[in-house]
Amino acid sequence: MDTLFSLKVFRQVVECGSFTKAADKLNISNAMASKYVSHLEKSIGAKLLMRNSRSLHLTEAGSQYYRESSYALDMLDNAAEKAAGGREVPQGELKITAPLWFANDFFAAYLCEYSERYPDVSLNITLENKLSNLIAEGYDLALRVSREPNPSLIVRKLGEVHFYMVASAAYAGRYGLPEDTADLAQHRLVLPAYTAALDVLEDEAGRQVPYPMSHVMRSNNSIMIHSLIRSGAGIGFMPEWLARGSLADGSLHRVLPQYRHKGVTLYAAYTDRAYLTAKVRSFIDFIAEKSRQYIGSDTEAV
Repeated sequence: MDTLFSLKVFRQVVECGSFTKAADKLNISNAMASKYVSHLEKSIGAKLLMRNSRSLHLTEAGSQYYRESSYALDMLDNAAEKAAGGREVPQGELKITAPLWFANDFFAAYLCEYSERYPDVSLNITLENKLSNLIAEGYDLALRVSREPNPSLIVRKLGEVHFYMVASAAYAGRYGLPEDTADLAQHRLVLPAYTAALDVLEDEAGRQVPYPMSHVMRSNNSIMIHSLIRSGAGIGFMPEWLARGSLADGSLHRVLPQYRHKGVTLYAAYTDRAYLTAKVRSFIDFIAEKSRQYIGSDTEAV
């Protein structure tokens, strides 16, 4: 028999002063109420109630057990209410994993705005290019850039992330900048190692334009790519979000701005649709809102 429900029956019997009244409140039979209390007494090895046809009262052990078990039941009820509330009101720690290139002023401003909007949520953000196991590593949510997301995850498309071809002012002054894709064969290229989607450019009409892909440096770390390009190591490719600040302050220049790379998709990935908490839902909705404003997206769960 269910011991937790037996506790609830015992408490109801004590508070009603009657098995019959307690059974009516719990929508069970009088006989079942008696069986639940008997099960509880057997499980703890003590007599809790003295009862006859006209009265019942707690034993000394039953009186103590009633006080402590009632406290435990109240604690469980409070915990359930808080857990249910967490699905309605954004609160608690939100543990997120995201790519390394999210370490930029643009995304940091997003996080600040989210934190102001939802002050009861504490953000815990891990940046890494590896695909973490959300359940095993305890993440609530992953932000991932992918062409084919893991089918075991629930994902929501947030938008397309475009890569820009850029160079530093120092590099441009020393080597000049290419005027068309064929000129890239004469330049030093710094390439990210974490995507194979950079070997084709698109013109303004959406036509694909291949170009030479020799390189002098390659890295799987977007922050390193950013630093190498800013240092004048060569022309390179960076996610538009990461490049935006350096383009604005003039430390980087667009190269071949008449072309662009076909974007890769930014997804929010999580593991459980049925019990999606308010903190996770609020963050996904927030990033989707920002993506519509600054990237342009079709946000859908798949």
